[in-house]
Amino acid sequence: MTIWNLYRLGFCDFNFIISRERLALTALYCFLIDFCLMNTQVNNPLHGKTLEAILTELVAHYGWERLGQKIRINCFTSNPSIKSSLTFLRKTDWARKQVEELYLQMVMR
Repeated sequence: MTIWNLYRLGFCDFNFIISRERLALTALYCFLIDFCLMNTQVNNPLHGKTLEAILTELVAHYGWERLGQKIRINCFTSNPSIKSSLTFLRKTDWARKQVEELYLQMVMR
């Protein structure tokens, strides 16, 4: 028996039907958004990577000295550490973008 039949027979009111349909549409809408976002991130190498993981891989691949040559940032050249670099990169968007671009170049090779 459908919800509309229950309404016709007087077992539920119209507000219940509307709220239930809204809930179903909201759930469907959220599912579609999640599905679309999931599919757009499939080919994104940065998806699911934390900044710490990206920086750790870059340091392992290039080393601090070469990383400081590639990206001219003080936290890579003078007394470098993961912690100080993360603090700076989280506050500075342009530096974070450069690090992410270098990571993408490294991954694409």
